[in-house]
Amino acid sequence: MKIILVANTSWYLYNFRMTLMMALRERGCEVIAVAPTDAYSEKLVEAGIPHLHVPLRLTGLNPFRELASVFALHRLFRAVEADAVLSFTPKGNVYSGLAIGNAPLIFIANISGLGRAFAQGSLLQPVASVLFKRALAQATAAFFQNRDDLRTFVDRDLVVAAKAVHIPGSGVNLMRFTPQNNQGPSDTKALVFLLIARLIWAKGIKHYVEAARILKARNPKLRFQLLGSVEQGGRGVSKKDLENWKNEGLIEYLGFCDDVRPYIARCDCIVLPSYYREGVPRSLLEGSAMEKPIITTDMPGCRDAVDDGVSGFLCRAESTEDLVEKIQSFTGLNAESRRNMGRKARAKMEREFDEEIVINRYLDVTVGGTSDVKRAV
Repeated sequence: MKIILVANTSWYLYNFRMTLMMALRERGCEVIAVAPTDAYSEKLVEAGIPHLHVPLRLTGLNPFRELASVFALHRLFRAVEADAVLSFTPKGNVYSGLAIGNAPLIFIANISGLGRAFAQGSLLQPVASVLFKRALAQATAAFFQNRDDLRTFVDRDLVVAAKAVHIPGSGVNLMRFTPQNNQGPSDTKALVFLLIARLIWAKGIKHYVEAARILKARNPKLRFQLLGSVEQGGRGVSKKDLENWKNEGLIEYLGFCDDVRPYIARCDCIVLPSYYREGVPRSLLEGSAMEKPIITTDMPGCRDAVDDGVSGFLCRAESTEDLVEKIQSFTGLNAESRRNMGRKARAKMEREFDEEIVINRYLDVTVGGTSDVKRAV
């Protein structure tokens, strides 16, 4: 059985879907990664996953170029003689569905958040709705990473309810993301907060920085860190912004890396004040799996990862004031209370977000039945 995985970056497939690809190979499937060529394409090949280039642009809106991407996928699916297509990211989902047309392929679209297209007042929402409805008409199943998005699509008649399946985000590899022997700082006032995300404003970066400004004025020992890539094209935080915040003594910018575990291990709390329509943010799952309490917004996707007041705190979206209050609540806890909150975060991941749950859903629809998954550590 030939199975194609489609995403808008090879980086995504390498970092987030390697365990799934290996599980499919172990079941005798021929697995092919389809994404634009980038620095991670060769890493996929080195891992034994053939890579084929397709021009899926992250932000392009030129209708002629975007249509060319659909036709490129259509030709590729036919040339490879694929039996199944598993798609990820908004463009990957829409363009794969359109490219499949009426071909008798298994098609699973993974809806990992609705992003900017479905933001309130977005001019793209009507167009995105039409495209999603057309694409998902071809789907064998549509996997939704949170129930809010599933209800939105079903209520708007963008997908047939029988095809809509809830999965626990992307899941988290509980063997890779494990608690470390970190007892926290000897000075309990010098707590470290960490935000891991693409540095776009919708991730709540401004509110995080403003909260840092307010809280460091009260307690200069608090540390606020940022880990993530600077977006190209001026869509988010600039290098100048980062430099200004560093010079003010507000933020420690850690750059970008593939392995976030050492940074999570050294922090006390993961913060994500996002007002972006997330699936379920991986940083929250990975931090929780490493026994780090979470502070995030009461938004679709984000709220799924936290039991408010138990494994972390929820705050109002786009509210610096409420974010400050929740961080203040966390700093007011004693060390044992913080550790206990972290242990409950890990327990929630084990109970609800184990990556094996997600992978077995894919195995059910593609090759039938479930099996133990050998994880990529």
